[in-house]
Amino acid sequence: MIAKVEVERFNLISSRPFDKILAAIKAAIGHPDMIRFATRTAAAPTFPEFENIVREGLGKTGLMLFMELDHGAVIRKATDRDKPRMVRLILGNPLIMQQMARHVSDAGSYAPVTVLVDQRSDGVHISYDRMASLLAPYRNSEALTVARDLDRDPSVGSGGLNQHRCSVETRSGK
Repeated sequence: MIAKVEVERFNLISSRPFDKILAAIKAAIGHPDMIRFATRTAAAPTFPEFENIVREGLGKTGLMLFMELDHGAVIRKATDRDKPRMVRLILGNPLIMQQMARHVSDAGSYAPVTVLVDQRSDGVHISYDRMASLLAPYRNSEALTVARDLDRDPSVGSGGLNQHRCSVETRSGK
């Protein structure tokens, strides 16, 4: 079976420098040693202990960095140019993911989220797909409630990126 999913993509264009935007996002998310994190969470004998380990790794947005991919470096090598600047951040919160995935298994395909920060001719773009739009086709109210909170609440989940959106907009005048 093939299902179509309509995605709402958030995109902000800022005049702030690429490095400052990337640094602001990275400063607000946790950076656990992922090998140690995986070992510790796998060894946690109870869910409360698992939660404690996860919380230790979260930043002020309630998110942690799982992986950073420098797509721009690959393109620059292939083209022998000094542009583009493009970084993909894979970030999330396993506790929020499980709240969605226990109701909609496919939520595991969408969490953690990808945030793309890339320099274009019109400014630095910050883009990500809204979780509620990804889960909408499944029509599960419990998972959608968590996803909508994620998209809306600036203190948890991918919604924590909204703090950066406001910060970037204020500083850039956009």
